[in-house]
Amino acid sequence: MLKKCLPILLAASLISIAAPFAAAQFAAQSNDSPSTQQPAQGNGGWHHGSPDPAQRTQELTKKLNLTSEQQPKVQEILQSEHSQMESLHQDTSLSQQDRRAKMMDMQKSTHAQIRALLDSTQQKKWDEMQAKREQWGQGHRHGGDQQAPPPPQQ
Repeated sequence: MLKKCLPILLAASLISIAAPFAAAQFAAQSNDSPSTQQPAQGNGGWHHGSPDPAQRTQELTKKLNLTSEQQPKVQEILQSEHSQMESLHQDTSLSQQDRRAKMMDMQKSTHAQIRALLDSTQQKKWDEMQAKREQWGQGHRHGGDQQAPPPPQQ
């Protein structure tokens, strides 16, 4: 009897132990807004599977109240960054450290270009968003206490 029940008990135990971890990981993934992942932004942009520039533009439109004139310009800047990042991911001639440095430079350039398109109210909000991302990224890069990512900004 024990031999028949042991595998079932073992399987049930493993499931009960693994389920909370799987749920937590799923919740973390589904709560991450692509534009707040800067982690990811802090290390030069999104990892493979980065969000579409159009999607990022829509998120910035909501957060910054971009005008209809600003939206295509922002999307063009983000598309250029996206293309450059993809090329850099394919470049195996660079060390990981050099690749990261180039990604960070690209990101700074992108941020400066976008900021230049914004009015003073939007710039203030943009600067707040960037400061929160930097603060979050520093905690994760330096192995600080595992703080949560910044909350999505409405």
